[in-house]
Amino acid sequence: MSYRKEKYRSLLGVDTNLLGEKELQKMSQSILEDGMHGLCFSPYEEGQEPGDPISEAQIRRKLEIIAPYTKWIRTFSCTEGNEQIPRLAKEYGLKTLVGAWLGDDAQVNEDEIEGLITLSKAGFVDVAAVGNEVMYRGDLEEDELISFINRVKQAIPEIPVGYVDAYYEFSDRPRITEVCDVILANCYPYWEGCSLEYSLVYMKQMFYQAQAAGQGKKVIITETGWPSEGASLEGAHPSYENALRYFINAQNWSKQDSIEMFYFSSFDESWKVGSEGDVGAFWGLWDKDENLKF
Repeated sequence: MSYRKEKYRSLLGVDTNLLGEKELQKMSQSILEDGMHGLCFSPYEEGQEPGDPISEAQIRRKLEIIAPYTKWIRTFSCTEGNEQIPRLAKEYGLKTLVGAWLGDDAQVNEDEIEGLITLSKAGFVDVAAVGNEVMYRGDLEEDELISFINRVKQAIPEIPVGYVDAYYEFSDRPRITEVCDVILANCYPYWEGCSLEYSLVYMKQMFYQAQAAGQGKKVIITETGWPSEGASLEGAHPSYENALRYFINAQNWSKQDSIEMFYFSSFDESWKVGSEGDVGAFWGLWDKDENLKF
């Protein structure tokens, strides 16, 4: 067994609530170096937001930062420059879960679906995600979403196709669950006001609920994380140490139980404060200046 593996295994089962900042930093670094299953990836630089031009150079720079630490990346859109990401990710040896961003604009939806199909047929997609939290936001009707999922499945039958939403949506909407090849579940104890102390147990319950809804289909956790700054939500308190604790706990469980998990997120994104409040800007493992937080 390598020194790195031996060092990593010695960290499993440690109660992070008993550790101070320096110990949490060292532990997080060791886990990161051992490698994660997946990271959610967004290419936007400070001052940018969706719709702004995205250059190949900025995508490459960010991919070079994260590539040594993850096997997969997850993307969220197939238009406005985001379509470059899966192709470039393959150059860095990364697998890709590629998403088409669906909303209430019919033309945008059409462009996104066609973009996802094109990227898939070109060999740049390992798992295809048709929409992200569309039901949660209420942007489409169930029948509309199911039609998009079936259209993509028919176009790329050799690639697993799913839909991303909060874990409970797959229990609440069995027709959508039925048409998915794979269940792509977002699991956020923070957003349900769960304290850090019980967050891992709660995330496991979320995963098992999605698993039960899937009735044997593979379940991938497509998003989970904890903000390092911002306002508290009931018993959930953002802080630097809590973010490290959650990262350690989540990654340890992912390794121990072979859970395919995409951590949210790679980099802090200031533009997200508009939709999520002040915590929106502080979900990254790297800060807005691309410095590793720990």
